Amino acid sequence: MRPPRLRDGETIGIVAPAGPVPADRLAAGLARLGDRFAIRVSPSILAPRDPAIPPYLSASDDVRVAEFHAMLADPDIRAIILPRGGYGIMRILPRLDPELLQKDPKPIVGFSDATALLAWAHAAGVRGIHGPMIGQLGTLPDADVARLIALLTDPSPPGVRPWSLACHGTGQHRGPLVTANLTLACMLVGTPWPLPLAGAIAMFEEIGERPYEIDRYFTQLALTGAIADTSAFVLADFTNSEGAVPTAIERLRDRPLAIGAPIGHGDRNEAVPFGAPTLLDLDAGTLEILEGAVA
Repeated sequence: MRPPRLRDGETIGIVAPAGPVPADRLAAGLARLGDRFAIRVSPSILAPRDPAIPPYLSASDDVRVAEFHAMLADPDIRAIILPRGGYGIMRILPRLDPELLQKDPKPIVGFSDATALLAWAHAAGVRGIHGPMIGQLGTLPDADVARLIALLTDPSPPGVRPWSLACHGTGQHRGPLVTANLTLACMLVGTPWPLPLAGAIAMFEEIGERPYEIDRYFTQLALTGAIADTSAFVLADFTNSEGAVPTAIERLRDRPLAIGAPIGHGDRNEAVPFGAPTLLDLDAGTLEILEGAVA
């Protein structure tokens, strides 16, 4: 299900089910959304931190669940953008109510740790957006901010992306585009919310992982059978991970593979619809997204 598109003046909810976001990065990111939308920020994001809460969590599990549910249940909230990832979403996945999203579908935007939330929304039958969070928006080029707004407001297919892809293999490969953090892809195996990688165009990004760790993650995905039936692979940005891309290429050397999508933790992070039908043409070096994120 593609949730309804946003219209000018409608409200975007900012809720933090993972880690805390610095106030300056929050303000800079919100400013990039301009004046097209109303903004509602969950109370815990702006409240003084409770010293009893671990520093890697934005608030207690109870508060994060309650605030996320409040955004889902509020009919005035027409999209949800996370302020940052970090860690914490997998802790609360079993407590999240998918019926709230099913009753009132709205796009959820995030990446990195939010891979788990995108998988949860997909399991509930609602398409999310793998895209920049508020804490990153302030540092991205205007084109990436505009692409996120376009995905939220325009139901048109994004079409062929203007990326420079290096391709290994030949032919055309079709499947839903499943964009994910590589670590989270592994962590979700065996849970009720595994990434839907069978038949997919699987696009992975990562940050700060060494080559042996990249090897470990792809080995885990292979041993569990999670990528046995994956149609093709795309490597996005492996930020601060020297040697990681050559390792990933070696682990996927016999599979259809493209490299160079401007998505992840680096200087670029183009938003894409999670699960949208996609055509990867390795002969032409192009990736075409055939459906939008919203209806």
